[in-house]
Amino acid sequence: MPSLKDLKNRITSVKSTQKITKAMQLVAAAKLKRAQDAATAARPYAERMAAVLANLAASAGGGGPKLLAGTGKSDVHLIVVMTAERGLAGGFNSYVVKLARQKIQALQAEGKTVKVLTIGKKGREQLSREYSSLLTSHVNLADVKGNDFSGSAFTVGQMLTTSYEAGEFDVATLIYSQFKNVLTQVPTAQQLIPARAPEGAPKIDLGGAIYTYEPDEATLLEALLPRYINTQIMSAMLESSAGEQASRMTAMDNATRNAKDLIKALNLKYNRARQAQITKELIEIISGAEAL
Repeated sequence: MPSLKDLKNRITSVKSTQKITKAMQLVAAAKLKRAQDAATAARPYAERMAAVLANLAASAGGGGPKLLAGTGKSDVHLIVVMTAERGLAGGFNSYVVKLARQKIQALQAEGKTVKVLTIGKKGREQLSREYSSLLTSHVNLADVKGNDFSGSAFTVGQMLTTSYEAGEFDVATLIYSQFKNVLTQVPTAQQLIPARAPEGAPKIDLGGAIYTYEPDEATLLEALLPRYINTQIMSAMLESSAGEQASRMTAMDNATRNAKDLIKALNLKYNRARQAQITKELIEIISGAEAL
C-alpha cells in the first residue's frame, strides 16, 4: 500500500497535469473558432471552382489536358496523406492513417505500384513503421502561422503537377480529415489527379443563354486545372486544421475530466489511509496507557 507521502505526491502531480490539459483545451477552443471560420469561408470558393471545372469539362467533351484526361492507365498511384504536426488530439491522426493503410493495401492487392507523400509529421511517423519504402516526399507544416496554408498548398500542388508531367505516377489521391462539427471529423479520400469535380458539384445556371468561350475550353482548362488542384489542397488543409483543433479540444476536455475523477479517488484513498494511521496510533497509545 502506498504511503501518505506517495499519495500526496501523486495528487499534486495529477493536479498539475489537470492544469495543463485545461489550458490546452482553452487554447484549442480559441484556435478552433478561427480555423472553423477559415474552413467555412473557403468552401464556397472551392465549390464554385468545382462547378466551373465541371462546366468546362462538359463543354470540352472528351480528351482535354493531361491533368483532366489522365495518362490512360492507373499503374502507379500516389497517396497524399495529410495529418497534423502535433499529437494529443485523440484519434484524429490515427483515423487518417488507418484509411491510408486501407487504401495502400487495396491498391497493392490489385498489383498497383504505390507511392506515399506525407503532409504533417504525425502521418509520416506512423506510416514509416510499416511503409517506409513507399515514402517519397514530405511537406512540413510546422512553420505555418495561423491558418495561412496558401504557401504550403502551392508547394504541394506544384510538386504534384511537376511529378505528374514527368510521368512519376498515374493517379494521385488525397487522404485527409474533413471537418463536420466539433465532435465529427470524417477521414476522406479524394482523387486530385486526374482532376475531376466532386459528385454533386453545383451546376452553373445560364438561364438558357448561348455562349462561347474565349479562349477555347482546352486553353482555359490548362490554366484552371493547376489552380483547381491547389484550391482543393488548400481547402483540405483548412478542413484538417479545424478538425485537429476540435479533436484536441475534445481530447483535452476528456483528459481534464479524467484527472478530476482521479484526484477525487486519490483524495478518498489518502483520507482512508490517514484515518487508518490515526486509528492505529490511538490504539497504540491506549494499549500503552493500559499497560502502565
